[in-house]
Amino acid sequence: MNTLLILGAGTAGTMTANRLRKRLTADEWKITIVDEDPVYYFQPGFLFVPFGIFSQADVVKPRRHFISNGIDYLGAEVDRVQAEKNRVLLRSGEHLDYDVLIVATGATTAPEQTEGMLGNDWRTRVFDFYTFEGASALHGALRNWNGGRLVVHITELPIKCPVAPLEFAFLADSWLKDRRSRDKTEIVYVTQLSSAFTKPMAADVLGRVLEEKRIKVVTDFHIGRIDNDRHKIVSRDRKEIDYDLLVTVPTNTGDVAMGRSGLGNELNFVATNQHTLQSKQYPNIFVLGDATDLPLPKSSLVARFQTAVLTENILNHIKNEPFQSQLGALADRFIDSGDGKAFPLDFDQRLETVGTKYRLPVLGPFSAEPHFDHFRELAFRWIYGTCCPEVWRCRELAIS
Repeated sequence: MNTLLILGAGTAGTMTANRLRKRLTADEWKITIVDEDPVYYFQPGFLFVPFGIFSQADVVKPRRHFISNGIDYLGAEVDRVQAEKNRVLLRSGEHLDYDVLIVATGATTAPEQTEGMLGNDWRTRVFDFYTFEGASALHGALRNWNGGRLVVHITELPIKCPVAPLEFAFLADSWLKDRRSRDKTEIVYVTQLSSAFTKPMAADVLGRVLEEKRIKVVTDFHIGRIDNDRHKIVSRDRKEIDYDLLVTVPTNTGDVAMGRSGLGNELNFVATNQHTLQSKQYPNIFVLGDATDLPLPKSSLVARFQTAVLTENILNHIKNEPFQSQLGALADRFIDSGDGKAFPLDFDQRLETVGTKYRLPVLGPFSAEPHFDHFRELAFRWIYGTCCPEVWRCRELAIS
């Protein structure tokens, strides 16, 4: 019996396991997913929790509901991978042997890497929304908001879902308008980039949206520390920005177990072949989603496109055949611009477009009208977040 081991039970890891279970016979291949957390978090929904759009019931689900029959799930914490021995050591002292390993351990926030971020202002004036706990605490803070300076800040790249901080600023603008508090609030968007976004065309469009919404943008700001006593963020070149409420995106890192394994870089992201998703060090290790060091958006949509490529490449690897499938690096992303509107952002490594139509094989081309875009985004989030296996099958058909 051969063993295929998957570290991480997020969307990408689970979807790949489900795909492979259909293609590999159960009498020849055992498939096991290892993840210490039995709870599945719909992370894109964290953006909406602070504004009361999503509740805990919308973003927290039992993880086992998403895993197909015939796949083992082990709730355990990984200590390290011993790649030379084809073995994964668990924190319990036990070990798991594998023939093929998929690393889908994702990315996590590391607020401790910024001086002062975990100081006295943490979760009183300084919040994140990339964790469920942070998004929930921020919801409470916004309910008590009476005006002042609201700063939305990115510590450093790469981060999961690069457009989410911009969406937060847009949604905050809309939320404050609804509560007649916008004129009492100055919203400041702070980034280390030289523009609002990485891609030039998108940066131009998003910059105009920020201007229309009267959101001040501060660029080229490389944070050095947070001054909790004076409620300021301070850059490495000693520029200062005051805040009454700071919504920050802390440094994102890969799983620390990858660092202990010698597979990760300084941020614990794993060196990955950009076209095949194979580890650059070990041919029987594949890497998926946010766990990679690839220069691609750390987005669930990118990860889902990767699952199809990875499935075929693993099958080729098992058969000792040349890899036929290569990653095209396509990403489609809806940007919620607030005020009941949204627009799509579609790009790959060679071409970038903004505001294009979004097509699904089942439903056909969608209109690019803003309000319809908002409807389809809500529908897409429901499809993505539901536990219903039938809906998940429709989702996989739609995004294939």
